[in-house]
Parts: sequence; C-alpha cells; structure tokens
Amino acid sequence: MNLLDLANNPVDLKSHALNQPSLELIDIAYPRPQLQRISTTDATRSPWQNLNGQWKFAFDDQGKCAQPSDLKQWTHDIQVPFAPESIKSGIGDPGFHANCWYEREFTTPEGEGRLLLHFGAVDYRARVWVNNLYIGEHEGGHTNFTMDITHVLNDSGITKVTVWAQDDPQDLAKPRGKQDWQLEPHSIWYPRTSGIWQTVWVERVGVTYIDHIRWTPDFERWEIGCYAALAGDTPAMGVQMKMKLTLGDRILANDIYEVFNGEVNRRISLSDPGIDDYRNELLWSPEKPTLIKAEIELSHNGKLLDKVISYTALRTVSIQRDRFMLNGRPYYLRLVLDQGYWVDSLMTAPDDLALRRDVELAKAMGFNGVRKHQKIEDPRFLYWADVLGLLVWEEMPSAYRFSPRAVERMTHEWTEVIKRDANHPCIVAWVPFNESWGVPNLVETQAHRNYVLAMYHLTKTLDPTRPVIGNDGWESTDTDILAIHDYDTNPQHLARRYGPEVQLSDLFNRQRPGGRILTLDNYPHQGQPVMLTEFGGIAYAPEEQPDADKAWGYERCWNLSELEIKYTALLESVNNIDMFSGFCYTQFADTFQEANGLLYSDRTPKIPLETIRAATLSGGLCTPTSC
Repeated sequence: MNLLDLANNPVDLKSHALNQPSLELIDIAYPRPQLQRISTTDATRSPWQNLNGQWKFAFDDQGKCAQPSDLKQWTHDIQVPFAPESIKSGIGDPGFHANCWYEREFTTPEGEGRLLLHFGAVDYRARVWVNNLYIGEHEGGHTNFTMDITHVLNDSGITKVTVWAQDDPQDLAKPRGKQDWQLEPHSIWYPRTSGIWQTVWVERVGVTYIDHIRWTPDFERWEIGCYAALAGDTPAMGVQMKMKLTLGDRILANDIYEVFNGEVNRRISLSDPGIDDYRNELLWSPEKPTLIKAEIELSHNGKLLDKVISYTALRTVSIQRDRFMLNGRPYYLRLVLDQGYWVDSLMTAPDDLALRRDVELAKAMGFNGVRKHQKIEDPRFLYWADVLGLLVWEEMPSAYRFSPRAVERMTHEWTEVIKRDANHPCIVAWVPFNESWGVPNLVETQAHRNYVLAMYHLTKTLDPTRPVIGNDGWESTDTDILAIHDYDTNPQHLARRYGPEVQLSDLFNRQRPGGRILTLDNYPHQGQPVMLTEFGGIAYAPEEQPDADKAWGYERCWNLSELEIKYTALLESVNNIDMFSGFCYTQFADTFQEANGLLYSDRTPKIPLETIRAATLSGGLCTPTSC
C-alpha cells in the first residue's frame, strides 16, 4: 500500500505502515518521545503511568475556591486530556468559564526513588495539589511542566491529584492563538480550549536522574553536540554518563563521559565519509528521514542510576543569499498552513494515529512541510514528523494586546517552547510573531518594534541553528526570511506582482499585500529568501451545505471541479515565480467556519490526493531533493 492509498483509507492505519519508524523502541503512546525512560531494574516494566481518562470536574465561574477544600461539589466527569469545551471531553460546554477544577486518584506506582508528575499542557494557569497538599503552579497554556511529588506520597498506595486551571476567556494579553474572545466563534477565530489539553502522566525516576537533553547537529564539522543536565541529588564525584549512538546495526559512537556540576556538554565527532552518496546515508531530510538512536546510561561508581532512549539527526538548515538551504543544498519549501484543530476535540488530537495521519496526508498532497499556525503542537506530532519526514515551521500563539504583562508572558512561554522542541530535526524555522498580532502599532511605535526585534534576537540566542522569521506576513524588521502574505487568488496578478520583471526593491517601495507595508524603514535591504507564506484560502461551500452562509474563505467555489481548477492554476503560477524560495498554502483542512482547506475537517480530501499532489509539485522550481 503506497502513501496515497494509506491516506485515503484511514481504517488501514493500524495494520499498514508506509514508513516503518526507525525508532521501534520509542513507544507509540509515550508523551515525551525525545526522552523515553527505561526501568533500571526490570526492562519489561515501564517506569511511567498514563493518567488520562476519567477525572472529576467542576466549573468555578466566580472564582470562589482557593483550595480543594473550598469546592463543595464535583458536578461533572471529564475525559482528560480533552478540554471541557470539546465534545470528546464528555462535557462540551463552550461558554465563558474562567476557572475549573479537576481531581482523580491513582494507584501509586511501585518502586524506589522519586515520583514525577508531568503535564503536557494546561491552558492557561494551573495550580496543583497532591493528597490535599499544595505542590506548585505553572503559567503558560502551550508548554509542559513537571512537579516532584515524592514528599507528599503516603502509605495508602493511593495518590490523589487536584488541579485548578484558570483561563480568562477575554484576556487578550496572554498568548492564546486562534482562541476566540467572543462567546461564538467569528471570522478566523475558533472555540476556546481551557484547562488540561495534553497528556497527564507520572514517572518513577531514581534519586539522581537525567532531566534534559539538548542535541545540536553540526553539519560542517560532521559532529553532534550533546548537552545533558541531571536533576535530584547528584554526587560530587564518580558519576559517569555512557552515550551510545547507532544507525540501525551500525555503531556511530560509544563513549563514556565524567559528569561535572550535574551536567555533560560534549561534541561527538562522526567519521565523515566525504563523498555525497555516502554522506546522504546519514543525513535527515523529508525524502530520507534518517534518525540516529541514542542510548544513555547514568551510573555512580558502577551502579546504574538512570537509562533513557533518545534520538537525533544529522541535519542542518541555513540561509545562503536568496535560498533556504537544507544540508548544504538549496531546498524549495512547499508548505501548507496547518492549524491542528479537530471538530470534536479542538486542539487535542483524537488519538496518536490522528497525528500520524496528518503528517502522512501533508506528504501525500505533495507538501514537504507544514507551518503550524498559532499553535504549539503536541510532541507526538513532532515525533511523527521526525520519523516520517516533514518539515515544520513552529509559530508562537499570539497575544493581541501590547502591554508589559503580555511581553513578560510571551517571552517566558516562548523560551519554554524552544527548550522543549529544539531537539526535533523536523523543526527548521521559528516564528515568534504573525501579521503584527500583539504589536498593532508596529509601524509607528518604537516600543512595538523593539519588542519584535528583541524576540527575534532572543530566539537566535536560544537557538542559533535555525532561521527566525521575526514577523510573518508584513511589516518586517529583522528577519532571516522575507515572508509575504498575499491572498489574491488570480494567478495572473501574482505572476505580474512577483514576476521576472519585478525587482525586490519594487516590493519594498510599492507593493503592499493586505494593505500593509511589507518592510519597515530599518529593514536591511540585502539578499535573502523571499517566500509566499500565506496565499490561496479558496473555500468550497455549496449553498446546500449546512451553515453555508457562515463559511469563510478568501474566495469561494461552488463545486469541486472549480476548486480543482483554481488550485491547479494558482499553484502552477506560484511554483514558477523565480523570486520565491518557497510557499505556504492556506490551508491543510477546514477549521470550523473556515472552509478553505484542501481536506474537510475530518481529513477527507475534497479532490483526489493525486490531483492535489500533481498541482502542488507543478512548475519549474523543483530540485531533485525537494520533489
């Protein structure tokens, strides 16, 4: 069964695989695939336990409850990790609810050492109690957090977790992405997601354990940098870390390092074969997503303390003049805008197979990447993108007010995002701002400009290995890629606007897609890639369709034949514009009132996948590696 057949037959996903994952030991349900812990005492037992499922639940609209004892009644049951606004949660209440409470009991996992409680994401602010004792809190609706709960465990063998989540539905000064502040979704804004919306789990670790790993591939030096940080009680002397890197049956490195001050920071040199054909066997790309497996053991005076499995890849991205480079070669980007929503479960995927299927569908339609729009996606999606080969632009969900509090919130959460996701080889660009959202006076107000500039340089500081798009769409200041949003769906107009007779300076001086100036006065006029990072948006909404009058798109088609003709013509035009180093079509799938997806909201193709693929790959800018 090939990719197109697989994408068209979702029932076959459990029994067929297009690309068998190269990391079989990464469990399909493991919520942190970049750092999977293995039991040090019993290899047949997993040291983690999933806490998803039924929890007790209650709304607290007036915010009267400050601690669990203040809550008088649990009014609902909820299916975690689905938000209470979603149908799949079992509640399906999309109204305004600023505060909510969760609680469940679970059997305390056996074993020695510490017990960690992990939350994939809680929107927006969370406080946690364990066995009625306050543990701590976290702010930021899109990032994970962990709490050590060892000190509050009891002898009963049962542990109780209580969570208070606060998410003011009308607070526009926090990163919220596409979540609507009005009661009913309007325009391009969608239902809200409050509370727990990613996996909750507990994990047994030793007294000393590996807390974080950061991989940094260096293509020029044919090296892989590794930084590992320990947590817990770290002995001053005698701690060693064994690092084994393998590619299939081939051992690439097998080293032992001394641990100093609770960390290891090393460069692992690989044997450079020199010739491209041999080199390509080790390089990661969408066409050949080669992953390197890492087995890491931590020991103290010969006693095993911790063991984890991770993975990395030899892959580099860079900018050379006007081209995006992948592994030292020009690479044409064909991206699709992916917002990551499902009708019944909102921002939470129905299951892990749904995330894998989205990756496979994007590839089946001829795209080599996605721009994850206004959402920090579940790490499981990034894992499948790593394994199956799909590039990802990661974009920070926007706040919509400019204030010191908004700046503080976004800076903190964006820093957490980069720390969580920087290891994924699929991620090839960071996007802190979109269309001046959160900086509405960017053109006139210096403080707004400084904010964008600061976030650009902060991102480059935290991760100097990837391009950063400072403000995607228009009003660019510092940026590594000049990203243009232009929803003119007339192919001839686009060809004239960006065709061979047009100089780049003409765009700076005259053309202003969306009614906005493309670059600000201090923009460095130097050669760099130009990409059409939002265009298309062609909606299909026949009159007989329910709520057809509410369907939203930049242009509307009344039948599928018309959609096929328009998409084909538009993509042929864009593919043949030499000024562009890539594009991002809007969009992957219908999203609530937005009917401009290539797929319906249930991921059924509107037109045959083979037809979409042929149009996506049409034109003359196809290189051997990017097709």
